Parts: sequence; C-alpha cells; structure tokens
Amino acid sequence: MSVSSQDAFSKPLLRERVSSLLRERVATTISPDVMRLMKKARAEETSSSAREMLNTQIENVVMAQEQGKPVCQSPGFPTAYIRYGGCVNISELAEVLREEIVSATKDGFLRPSMVHPLTRKNTGDNSGIGVPNIELEHDASLDFLEVIISFKGCGAELGNAMRIFTPAQIGEDAAGIKEFVIDTVIKAGGKPCPPFAIGIGIGGQMDVAAKLSRRAVSIRKWTDRNPDPGLAAMETELLTMINQLGIGPGGIGGKTTALAVKIGMSHTHTAICPVAVNFYCWVARRAGMRIYPDGRTQYPFDEEASP
Repeated sequence: MSVSSQDAFSKPLLRERVSSLLRERVATTISPDVMRLMKKARAEETSSSAREMLNTQIENVVMAQEQGKPVCQSPGFPTAYIRYGGCVNISELAEVLREEIVSATKDGFLRPSMVHPLTRKNTGDNSGIGVPNIELEHDASLDFLEVIISFKGCGAELGNAMRIFTPAQIGEDAAGIKEFVIDTVIKAGGKPCPPFAIGIGIGGQMDVAAKLSRRAVSIRKWTDRNPDPGLAAMETELLTMINQLGIGPGGIGGKTTALAVKIGMSHTHTAICPVAVNFYCWVARRAGMRIYPDGRTQYPFDEEASP
C-alpha cells in the first residue's frame, strides 16, 4: 500500500491498526519470542508434571489464537509505549488508544477490570484516570511511528518489590542486589504465574528504578541479549539461580521458573542505589507495530523483524 506521509498517520488509519493490534496480537495471543521460550522450556523440562503444565499453557495460547478469544481472563493493566519522530498527532493517537481499548472491552476481548483505587468501583469498560498508561519517547531521527501495547498481568504485580540500597549494601559483584532478587522470587512463589520473566531496574531514584524494571521486561524481546556485557552476564547468572529454586510452572515444581531476566540501568546518586524487581507472567500479551510514512507496517516482536 502506497500512501502519503500524512495519510499513513491519519486518525482513521491509526484507529484501524490499533484495533487490529489489540484484537489479533495482544488480547488473543502472546508475543512470538515468549512462545519460542515456552516451547524450549517444555522440551527441556525434566518433571512430567511441570512439562504437562507447560503443555497446557501452550495449548491455551494456540486455542485462543485460533478461536480469536482472550488468552487470559484478566486483561492486566494496559500500557502503550510510543516512539515517534515527526508527522504524528500524539493527542489523536492517545485518543485512539483509549477509545479502542474501550471498544475491545465492549466486544469481549478484554474483561472490564479498571477500578477506583479506594472505592473499588469498576468503570465497566477499562476506561479511567491514567488508563491506559502512555509513555512517550521522541527521537527526531526516527522515520517511523512505533506503538508497543502491553497488558501486563496484575497477579504478577503482587510479587513486585523495591529497595533503596546504600553503596555498602550493594556488595562485591552486586551480591546484595542478587540476594534481594532471589529473596523476592522466593517470597513470590507461584503468585506471579510462572514461568515468568523478571525486569530489574537499577539506579536513578525510586520511580526511575520502577519504570526501568517495567520497561525492561515489557518492551525488550525475552530472547535478546543485553548490549552491556556486565548486565548481560548478570541476567544470565540470575536466570540460572532462579531456575534452581524449583518453583516451576504454575508453582507446582520443576526447573522452569523463569524464562528470562531483563535489566535496565540508570546512573544514580552517590549515596544510593535503588533496585526494583518486576514480574511479567508467562501470558506475555504485548505486541508492537512500526508504521512508516509510505504506509508499510512492521511488527518488532516478530522473529523476522529487527530488534
């Protein structure tokens, strides 16, 4: 399809693409990188019970995708990560995102789950103050608009943890941080719906570390490798340690507790080192699209797309 730059980012076309993304790639399936890790875990799992649990989870995804049904009864909390260069009306895009989430809810793709935090009154259509959470990143060099939508499960949120370390508490080779991560996983047990991935935010202030942890596990492929060699080694080490705990898929035991560990880092103040641990359950309902001025659309989580 050949269209003008203005048409490619028009509100009607954005609505069409967001609607398709929500229904066909977010609500009804999991991202391809996670499915690949699930199948790999099933092939390598030594516990018959754990292997059967993984098989059931995989079959659940296949059935949901084939039937166009929600892959999980809970929609989680919607977040849209937007990267853009120019030629995009962000206000219109934000409006489209809000309206299409409401529309997908009314059409049965998402359960209405957004409530007032204190009164617990449900809005009935997944609308509400701050819903969806929208995070913007402007980069003038980009020749595309990227939208990544993540419905991060909120059962997994129950295991999340945050700690502000002093420099002395970090320990040699970040031993203190690693101990904190492992203790957090042990306390969470099966609540975050394993096999999960863990995002770890290190640095900044409390809010920065929390955001880093969520972004690391939400927008990175779980199959990628951290470009920082030190952080890449730490991710691998922690993944090995977590899978030695024996929590297993669904918390029933086995060698497959985590599928990935992803670390985001920011420089911080000399007096502190904030660390946040963020769980993302195996139902990785996240998908992205890159829209180019000529109308082309690319899906960054697909294996053939660039990282």
